[in-house]
Amino acid sequence: MSGEVKKVTVFIMGQKYEVPEGFTILNAIEYAGYQLKRGVGCREGFCGACATVYKLPGDYKLRGGLACQTVVQEGMYIAQIPFTPAQKATYDLNELKPDVTTFQKLYPEAFRCLGCNACSKVCPQEIKVMDYIQAIMRGDIALAADLSFDCIMCGLCAMRCPAEMAQYNIALLARRLYGKYMMPKPEFLEKRLKEIEEGKFDKEIEKLMKMDRESLAKKYSERDINFEIT
Repeated sequence: MSGEVKKVTVFIMGQKYEVPEGFTILNAIEYAGYQLKRGVGCREGFCGACATVYKLPGDYKLRGGLACQTVVQEGMYIAQIPFTPAQKATYDLNELKPDVTTFQKLYPEAFRCLGCNACSKVCPQEIKVMDYIQAIMRGDIALAADLSFDCIMCGLCAMRCPAEMAQYNIALLARRLYGKYMMPKPEFLEKRLKEIEEGKFDKEIEKLMKMDRESLAKKYSERDINFEIT
């Protein structure tokens, strides 16, 4: 019959369902009647909340992806993992040193890396996860911070790691150390912060706070965007 929606068969949490072809896993789960309270967030591939594992018929490989981005396929077996159990070190960033000894103390498991690259293969962002772990092992925190910058902390890398590490938590520490101790501080930022502390913008801020929503929206849309730093 013309106009009929073509459907595919998928298995969600072990149950068989017929869902429209072209749906994402997230669409399919909701279409099947599940009310998602966990394992769903931004729906745009940025938050990492909808980490999902699946298998395809005739394929032994356990695959991973984000439910909001991965399109269903005929015969797909799906299991959503709304949270990946992983230890996270507790630390005071002000008391840490930006070198390899910090990782040896807080995340010694990072040095068990086997170089198998399973973490990079499963990453939905195509981040070179193994490479940034190797950089940390060499003490190159700046490179690790750069390579892991796009990490959305979905946890899929940790699920596939035979060394049983949580790469995304290790990378988070690398970015924090880089941001606090190693990243060059822009002169204009310190200048602007000083002006704010001195009250240069107090009158303008007070004026904005007294405006109604409509006037504020109008002022925002008509603002003059100038990227020149003065």
